[in-house]
Amino acid sequence: MIEPIAINDQTIYPGKLAVLQRVLPSYRVPFFDMLTEKCAGGLSLAAGEPRPDEAIDTTSGLKTAQFQPLMNIHLFKGKSYLCWQKGLLHWLQSFNPDSLVVEANPRYLSTRKAISWMKTMDKPVIGWGLGSAPTEGPLKSIRISLRKKFLHHFDALIAYSQQGLEQYRSLGFPAEKIFIAHNAVAPKPTQPPIKRSDNRQNQPGILFVGRLQERKRIDLLIKACSNLPQEIKPKLVIIGDGPEKRALQDLAEKIYPAALFTGALHGAELEPFFKAADIFVLPGTGGLAIQQAMCWSLPVITAEGDGTQQDLVRKQNGWQVAPGDQKALELTLLEALSDIPRLRSMGLESHRIVSEEINLESMVSTFITALNKTS
Repeated sequence: MIEPIAINDQTIYPGKLAVLQRVLPSYRVPFFDMLTEKCAGGLSLAAGEPRPDEAIDTTSGLKTAQFQPLMNIHLFKGKSYLCWQKGLLHWLQSFNPDSLVVEANPRYLSTRKAISWMKTMDKPVIGWGLGSAPTEGPLKSIRISLRKKFLHHFDALIAYSQQGLEQYRSLGFPAEKIFIAHNAVAPKPTQPPIKRSDNRQNQPGILFVGRLQERKRIDLLIKACSNLPQEIKPKLVIIGDGPEKRALQDLAEKIYPAALFTGALHGAELEPFFKAADIFVLPGTGGLAIQQAMCWSLPVITAEGDGTQQDLVRKQNGWQVAPGDQKALELTLLEALSDIPRLRSMGLESHRIVSEEINLESMVSTFITALNKTS
C-alpha cells in the first residue's frame, strides 16, 4: 500500500495517477492541473475527440498534467451510443500508473480493458460519475444487473452529488467506498461577498451565461421575462454563442427587444456583467456557470437536473424549477424580483457556499482522499 505523504499539513497522493476521459472539455483544465499539483508522481490524462455534432469545447492544453490523445470510435447515437477508445492500453503500459480514475460509464466499452489491465497489476481503479439514473422498460432487471456488475469492478466511486451517491448505493455498492466530489469549475472566490443595495434604483438585472443550445431553454427565459409585470420587467443579458443564437435573437426582437445578446465572453470580460446582475438564471440543462455566478454573490434559478444543482442551489440561495415549465419559471421570477432584500441575502449565501463547501479545492481534496484510501 502506498502511504500518503503530508506536505505543509496537506495530504497529497504520493503515486502516479492516470485519468481516462472520453473527451477533455476546456472547463476541466483548471481541475486537472490543480489535481496534478497534489500527485507527487505526476498525472497523465488520456482522452479522444467528441462527435462533430456534440458542440463540446475541448482542448489538449493542460499546463501541468501530461496529455495523451486517443482515437474515439463512436458507435450508434442517442440511448444506443457506445464508444471505443483506441490506444488505451499502450498509454497505460507506457505511463504505468499506481492508480487509475475512469468515467463510470458502461457505454465506454474499452474502459473494461483498462480496468482489467490495472487489476492484473494489482492496482486500484476508481470510477467517477453522475450516478446511475433509474431504469425503466421491459429489460429493466437485465440492465440493472449489468450496471451492478460493471460498478463492482471498481475499488471506489466518486459521485458528483449526494443524489449520485444514493444511486450508486441503491445498486449495492458499499457506501463507505463512495466519495462525493461536488462538481466545480471555479476555485474559492478571492473577492469578498458583494453587498448590493436593498433599494433597487433601476430595473432588475437577469443574467444567463452558457452555450446557446436548444437544451438550455433560453427561449423560456425570454418568454417568461416578457410576461412579467411592467414594474419589474428585467434587463435580460444573455452571454454566449451557439447554434440557437439567431433563433433566440429573432424571438427576442418579437416579444422582448430589451434583451441584450453579447456573444461569447470569457474570464475578466464577464466580471462587469456578474457585478451588475441581480440574479442568475439557467432555465435548461447544464449548469457550469452556476458556481461562477455564486462566486459573485448572485442567487440562482435553475431547472432541476442531474442532482448537481441540488447541492449548489438550495432554498437559502435560490430556486429549482421543473424543466420546461415556463409558468413555473415566470412565478419564480416574480417571487424573486418582488423581494430585493431577500434576494440580497440569498446572494450572500451563494458566496458562502462556494467559499466554504463547493469549489475546485474541495473537489481536488476529495479525489486525493479517495486515492489514498484505495491505494
